[in-house]
Amino acid sequence: MPSILVVDDNTKIVDVLAEYLRAGGYDPYLAYDGPQALEIAQKTPPDLALVDIMLPGIDGLELTRTFQARGIPVILVTARADEVDRLVGLELGADDYITKPFSPREVVARVKAVLRRCARAAETQETETLRVGDLAISRDRRAVSVGDLGVELTRTEFDILAAMASHPGRVYSRLQLVEASSDDAYEGYERTIDAHIKNIRRKLGEDPKNPAYVRTVFGVGYKVDAG
Repeated sequence: MPSILVVDDNTKIVDVLAEYLRAGGYDPYLAYDGPQALEIAQKTPPDLALVDIMLPGIDGLELTRTFQARGIPVILVTARADEVDRLVGLELGADDYITKPFSPREVVARVKAVLRRCARAAETQETETLRVGDLAISRDRRAVSVGDLGVELTRTEFDILAAMASHPGRVYSRLQLVEASSDDAYEGYERTIDAHIKNIRRKLGEDPKNPAYVRTVFGVGYKVDAG
């Protein structure tokens, strides 16, 4: 039974999410502040963490950084409407985010989608190296480089870039990129694709006004093209 660490200083939210997660076949670990969450994760690493951004002791962004370094997928939960928080969370490696108020059923569905994607990535042992100009993507090592420079991408960023690079020139809609990276499509997750694309471009060192690889096709989506 997959274990899910639920971290929120609102006990009612923790209790409700725990109830829905149990009903969905998951084993919830409960924490109400950052230090407690970190202690639980150190003793018994969860399969995924649901982390509120605003936490006592250690905030959710710092927890995200720590969990990602340990290979624990993270879904951020935030009540903030500020896009900056979501972008920072995604840059730190969060796999998804949910904004309060939310449907507990949607949270469980997002958990399922992220775990499914991570399991698929772990099982994939393709040795093919994708090359588009100076961009190289090694699927078996999950490594990306531009020329001689290595590029550090999150799991989701890698999946999105690899999907597009597998068919250079093909235009992918946001929905297709959601499906390529998570198996399940949700409107809320689809909106994060733009943020992931922005992060990918920044990490590849691209000029935002004239990107060399990840290009926007207005009204349709994105493609990888070195031409």
